[in-house]
Amino acid sequence: MGERYLVTGANGCIGAWTVKLLLADDCDVISFDLGADEHRHRLINSGQLPDIEWCQGDITDPRAVEEVVGRCDRIIHLAALQVPFCRADPSRGAEVNVKGTVNVFEAALAHDVPHLVQASSIAVYGANNDYPNPTVPADAPRLPRTLYGVYKTACEDLARIYWWDHELSSIALRPHTVHGPGRDQGMTSQPTVAVERAARGESFTVEYGGSLGFQYAPDIARAFIEASRQPTQAAPAFNLPADTMQVRSFLDLVTDITGIELFCGDDGLDLVDEGAADTWIEWIKEWSTTPLVDAIRESIDIFATQN
Repeated sequence: MGERYLVTGANGCIGAWTVKLLLADDCDVISFDLGADEHRHRLINSGQLPDIEWCQGDITDPRAVEEVVGRCDRIIHLAALQVPFCRADPSRGAEVNVKGTVNVFEAALAHDVPHLVQASSIAVYGANNDYPNPTVPADAPRLPRTLYGVYKTACEDLARIYWWDHELSSIALRPHTVHGPGRDQGMTSQPTVAVERAARGESFTVEYGGSLGFQYAPDIARAFIEASRQPTQAAPAFNLPADTMQVRSFLDLVTDITGIELFCGDDGLDLVDEGAADTWIEWIKEWSTTPLVDAIRESIDIFATQN
């Protein structure tokens, strides 16, 4: 493609996979991240670092954001603090998740970047008992139960205002439970930790049970890339397809492959089981995901090389 992409939060799980897939498309990539921890990139690239421009900076610094946006054609905004970090430091969580997103939109306006994609979350919804049906439509009332969910709801709304006020096109994507190599942080990372431990021949206990919408990290990265290439006449938010199942069932698949017994708790998390992805499928037209068993096998193979 030859385009230059800015990926904020590029050192995170989805960010690292997004960088990997963009390079496979022959795109130039600028990584913008506060941290310098590149272990996820090395994990998914056989110990090597990708050949990109590394830019260390704070998403809450508007000057730093504007400077880096001025050198890109497209923006994939993934920088965020997740649920536990927002709970521990609400002020910093608001700065990174909300102010940081405002900075990205303002920089896009300043440099005439016509479209961007940002990471929202299934956390914008409430819990199962807040809705009449187990599969929650994309336009259902957002009733977040965490500060992180509140911040992501605000970011979806500010995107709508930037469309109304400035006709800045954007898309928000709402991942559920992302799994795969690199997913080692956040509330729903424990199933991936179980896969990693099993690949090492070790048992593991996920603290919770219930049902979750499992989504393979490379598939989610690909969704962000495709959304970044398709400007809209608005600022829609989409749920993404998932393999929705009990945590126990996911762990049983891992056990079937590795022979390692894994355990989980009984109580589910305060998340809806599944967000309906019909509007995404209708919009994207052609979409497929990695079969869950294949995704688990690929993850085990990658983790096994680290042992």
